[in-house]
Amino acid sequence: MTEFQVGQQFQDKEDALLSVKTYSIHRGVQYKVMESDYRRYVGKCSEFGNGCTWLIRLSLRQRKGIWEVKRYNGPHTCQASSISSDHRSLDYHVISAFIMPMVRADAFANINVLLNARASHFGFRPTYRRVWLAKKKVVAVIYGDWDESYNELPRWVLGVQVTMPGSVTVLRTSPIRVGGQLDESQTYFHRLLWTFPPCIEEFRHCKPLVSIDGTHLYGKYGGTLLVAIAQDGNSNILPVAFALVEGENAESWSFFLSHLRQHVTPQPGLLVISDRHNGIKVALEAPDGGWLPLATYRAFCIRHVAANFALTFKGKDARRLIVNAAYAKTEVKFDYWFDILRSEDPAMCEWANRIEYSLWTQYCNESRRFGHMTMNISECVNSILKGVRNLPVCSLVKATYGRLAELFVRKGREAEAQLGTGQQFSQHLVKCIEANLKMARCFTVTLYDRDTSEYIVVETTPTGSFSLGSYRVSLGSQTCDCRYFQALHFPCPHTLACCAYSRVTWHSYVHLVYRLSSIFSFYRMGFTPPIREGFWPPYAEPTVIPDPNKRRAREGRPRSTRIQTNIDEADPNRPKRCGLCWQSGHTHRSCPQVGGPRHTVRDG
Repeated sequence: MTEFQVGQQFQDKEDALLSVKTYSIHRGVQYKVMESDYRRYVGKCSEFGNGCTWLIRLSLRQRKGIWEVKRYNGPHTCQASSISSDHRSLDYHVISAFIMPMVRADAFANINVLLNARASHFGFRPTYRRVWLAKKKVVAVIYGDWDESYNELPRWVLGVQVTMPGSVTVLRTSPIRVGGQLDESQTYFHRLLWTFPPCIEEFRHCKPLVSIDGTHLYGKYGGTLLVAIAQDGNSNILPVAFALVEGENAESWSFFLSHLRQHVTPQPGLLVISDRHNGIKVALEAPDGGWLPLATYRAFCIRHVAANFALTFKGKDARRLIVNAAYAKTEVKFDYWFDILRSEDPAMCEWANRIEYSLWTQYCNESRRFGHMTMNISECVNSILKGVRNLPVCSLVKATYGRLAELFVRKGREAEAQLGTGQQFSQHLVKCIEANLKMARCFTVTLYDRDTSEYIVVETTPTGSFSLGSYRVSLGSQTCDCRYFQALHFPCPHTLACCAYSRVTWHSYVHLVYRLSSIFSFYRMGFTPPIREGFWPPYAEPTVIPDPNKRRAREGRPRSTRIQTNIDEADPNRPKRCGLCWQSGHTHRSCPQVGGPRHTVRDG
C-alpha cells in the first residue's frame, strides 16, 4: 500500500475514508479519528505522541466538490503488531467495497468464500456477521433497494409489454387498511405471473409435457418462485413461465396453473409432472382450471414417491425396488419387481396400491412421459436461475428476461451449427440411435404379417447360440413389445432391425419433437433488447409495497426450515466438493480460496 501525498484528491469523503481504512488495515496499525464533519477529516495514529507521528488531514474543496489531502505525516514510525484475527477498521463498509466485484459477478456467492477471500487479501479475518451485512449492502447497491423494488415491478410490467408485445404479465395486489379505512395511495404486493412470447412459442415445439415446481426466495422478504419447465428434443431445459407468490398453497397454485393453461399450454393431451403437494392436486382438479383428465393428465415424480415410501419403510433396498417397479416399461417387468417387493413385505405393496398406477408407473402411463420419471428438469432450472433467488424482486424478474435471452442465443447457435453439418435430428437422438443400431445387429427378424408390417424379432447372444427372447414389432402402429418404442417415441433396437430387414428408413418413425428444424424454429425467434428504464410507460396506480408480515428475521443468518428426507441423501458415487467454493478435487481445509494466517505480525 503506497503512502499518501499532500494534494492527493478523492472523489468524495466516502472514497477518502475507504483509502485511509484500507491503508491502516494493510499496515496492520490502528488510528483514531480526531475530527470529522462535512468539511474536514483528521486522523492520528493510536500511538501518536508515543514514538509515532503519523497524521492525516483531509478537507473538502467546495468549488470542485472533491476531497484533498492537506497535511500528511507518514509513514508510521511505531512498531505496530497485531495478535488479533480482526481489525477495527475492517468494518462492513470496507468489506462492501472489496466484495462488490465478486457479488456483481455472482450474487449467490457463499459468505464463507467472501470471508476467506477478504482474509487472504488483508491478512485479517472479519466476523461472519460483518461479511453478511456487507453482502446485504452490496446487493442493495447493485440491484436496488428491497422496498423500492416492489414499487418498480408495475413499471417493469408496462416496460416489458412495450419491449416484447405479447408478453403475459398478471399482477395481483391486496388493499391496505389503516384504522379500518382503506389506504388508496398504497397497496400490498400479492402475486405476479410472467412469461414471454419466445417461451410461449417454444412450448409448441417441445415435448408435450410440463414439469412444475416451487422454490423458496432467500431475500429480505419471504415468498416462493413457481416455475413451469419444458424440454425440447435436444434435452435442453427451458423455463416457460414464472410466478412470485406468497407460498405453496392451493390458491397460489391455482393462480399459477390457471394462467399457465390459458396463456402457455392450451394443447390437449398434455402431461403435468409434479410432486404430491396437496395445493397442486386441488388446482389441477378445479372444474374451471382446464387441467381435468382427457384434456390433460398428471404424473408424479418417482423420486418424491420413493422418498415418501422410505419414510414408512426403511432401507435403501426397499426404495430401490419401488423405483425399479416404477421404471418398468412392460407389465411383465413391473410384476417381477412388484413380486419381489411383496416377498419383502406385503405392506409395501399395500402402500403402493393406494396410489393410482397411471400416476407413478411408466407402463400404465400410455407413453405420455417420454421417459421422464422425475422432476429433474425442474431441479436443473437452478443452472439457469442460479443466484437470483436472493435478489430484490424486480431484479429477480429482470434476471429471468436476461438469462432466457442469453439461453436462446446460445441454444439457437448450437442448433444452427448442427443443421449446418447436415444433421436432421438432435444430437441426443443421434447418440441413442447409434447405440441401438449396435444392439440391433444381434437380432434375427422374420416377417409376421406383410399387410400390417408386423414382425417377429428374435434376440440372441452375440455368438448366436442362445435365444434371449422374441418381440413383436408393428411398424404400422409404431409399437414394440419391449415398449421402448412407445415410451421414448423413437425406434428401439428391435424396430431398427425391422427397418433394416425391410430396407426402409427409420426417420419416419421418429417423433417430430426430435427434428432439428423444429428445435431451431423457435430459438430463432429470440428476445428483443429491453428498453431503458427511463422510457418505461408511466404508472399512475397506487404505490406497491411489500407486505411487512412477509419480512424475514431482521438480524442474523436465516435458518433453514427444510425437513430433510431420504430424497436429500447424497449420491455415494458423486465426487466430493469443497464446502466453500463448491469445486471438486479438494476439501474446505485445503481450499485455495482460504487466505493467509489468522494471526499476523506486521512492521510499522
